[in-house]
Amino acid sequence: MVETSDKQRDMRKVVIDVRDLYKIYEVGTTRVRALNGVSFQVYEGEFCAIVGTSGSGKSTLLNMLAGLEKPTKGEIRIAGHHIEKMNENKLVRFRQKNVGFIFQSFNLLGTMNAVENVALPLSFRGIPKAIRQKRAAKMLKLVGLEKHAKHRPNQMSGGQQQRVGMARALVVNPKIMFADEPTGNLDSRTSKSMMTLMRRIVNEHKKTLVMVTHDDSLAAIADRVIRIVDGRIVRIEDRTTGRILEVKPQKRKLEKKLISREKTKPQDEPVSREKEIPLEQEISQDREILPEQEIWKDREIRLEQENFRDEVVTSEQEIPREGEHTPEQVMPQDRALSPEKEKDGEDAGTGVRKSGWKGGIKLYSRGDRKGSRKTKK
Repeated sequence: MVETSDKQRDMRKVVIDVRDLYKIYEVGTTRVRALNGVSFQVYEGEFCAIVGTSGSGKSTLLNMLAGLEKPTKGEIRIAGHHIEKMNENKLVRFRQKNVGFIFQSFNLLGTMNAVENVALPLSFRGIPKAIRQKRAAKMLKLVGLEKHAKHRPNQMSGGQQQRVGMARALVVNPKIMFADEPTGNLDSRTSKSMMTLMRRIVNEHKKTLVMVTHDDSLAAIADRVIRIVDGRIVRIEDRTTGRILEVKPQKRKLEKKLISREKTKPQDEPVSREKEIPLEQEISQDREILPEQEIWKDREIRLEQENFRDEVVTSEQEIPREGEHTPEQVMPQDRALSPEKEKDGEDAGTGVRKSGWKGGIKLYSRGDRKGSRKTKK
């Protein structure tokens, strides 16, 4: 890790600038926020590690940076280009010139040897074979595999295959390299050796490297560590200066949304129930702001659950003994409901509301709450 003064850092060039990035997937009627307002910067020649558990959104973020997925909202500027505005053809050309990839599963072609695998990206640029072979051999020497140039993937260990993958990413001389769990298929000893090699390449060749990992020990050698939880950046550690930025939810903005939501509440909404839910509690839980229809649906469910708890039967007289029936439970099948009383849920013969206990389950009439039931404790 290279120590950098504040003055030197201010002079460094920003190569990745992400602002207010969102990625929302719609699964049926459910909206999943894989990324929820992500913003950060990466400087030229910097080793940046994005750390998070499975499902935190780190791989989705890497795909956005590489132009493999389109964001729902936000800006991604890489080397001065807004890649979120590019079509697929422009993205392909941009990746060929500026980006190199290191994959977790190596992705080497089994029918090619190490030199041929490394030289493959150059063939898409129309470079002659002799020059491709020469550059590939140079990259293999850089990663310490010059003696394995003619070996195929099944003749090499996992660590050696990953080194070939790194050489393949470097052969196009990219401005930025992206690594997705590069040590995920390696043992701990090989992983440490691989990370040391990546650190050396960043330092000696001034490459910008963005790595995604779930392992804090691997991220320890990075210049900048970005921690992501549930699609949000919660912490940014700049280890070249020792600065730590704690990213907290914007409570004031959320509070304003909650207040504006309160002003637009329908008149038939119970006010007393709303006051029982503290505003600070709702903010501290950092709940997602839902569309208006979903907001009231969520509150109706919550109020119904509270009403349900308030009506727990405590009197033994209301609970019939086994084999006995209360008048409210007598619901003959052959009795018809009169049209004028059917809406009120009353029996046409007795006028008794059809509610009571049956088999240890509290039955409610049509006038109470549709489809509600409660099990006798």
